[in-house]
Amino acid sequence: MRRDFYQVSGREVDLFRQAYAQRVPVMLTGPTGCGKTRLVEYMGGVLNRPVVTISCHDDLTSSDLVGRYTVSGGDVVWHDGPLTRAVKEGAICYMDEVVEARHDSLAVLHSLTDHRRTLFLDRAGAVVEAPDAFMLVCSYNPAYRSSLKELKPSFRQRFVTVAMTYLPAELEVQVLVSESGVDRAAAQRLVKCASSIRNADDVLHFEPPSTRVLVTAAKLVAAGASELEAAEVSILAPLSNDGAITEGLRELAAASLLGANTTAPDRRVIAGGVKS
Repeated sequence: MRRDFYQVSGREVDLFRQAYAQRVPVMLTGPTGCGKTRLVEYMGGVLNRPVVTISCHDDLTSSDLVGRYTVSGGDVVWHDGPLTRAVKEGAICYMDEVVEARHDSLAVLHSLTDHRRTLFLDRAGAVVEAPDAFMLVCSYNPAYRSSLKELKPSFRQRFVTVAMTYLPAELEVQVLVSESGVDRAAAQRLVKCASSIRNADDVLHFEPPSTRVLVTAAKLVAAGASELEAAEVSILAPLSNDGAITEGLRELAAASLLGANTTAPDRRVIAGGVKS
């Protein structure tokens, strides 16, 4: 998907711009692949600010964020981490899936997310004041987080929270057409397929298909794949390794794609392998 394209679905762009103007950090919440990262990239262009992205994970330390001393050519040299660089450059620092980071690592953000807007580099003995242009944005998916990985309420309250979700069907169709060049009728069927699977999520309990995977499926269709084949490899296969669930999802997909050329090749691709 092109970074310069973003389909507005509500007030998220205005709220982001207002938070930036007031130097308030933003927490984006919503399901995987609903456009959180795309919104940040788009707003970087709108606000004419670089975006520094940090992918959070279990092993992320505070030193990974702010920097550390290293030995180079016999000298001990300080190297800024991505958070420190973002602050100094007045960039938008985007911490993706922040819930995956350890709580002790996130403690370095406290002074950046209140009235101080300051980053303390304890090991370097330095203090970096954030310029007005700097903005901190975090994101996570609250619906599918582990019970062992929860953001503290005191941390969440440091941000304004902008809740996002999947686009309305017609807007999602527009995204598929714009991003892949697939015809509108095929895009509508793919979106209908995803919607039927998302509605089954309450019963089957899996990560619902994202707009991102729909774009991938649409690109395959535009390249000549059948719609059902594209749906199988892009939408269905990543969802589940359970054969019974996969077959049920395939029936949903086939019903949604009815009327298209859904005849698969001689060897049918499904989750878990290739079925003759």
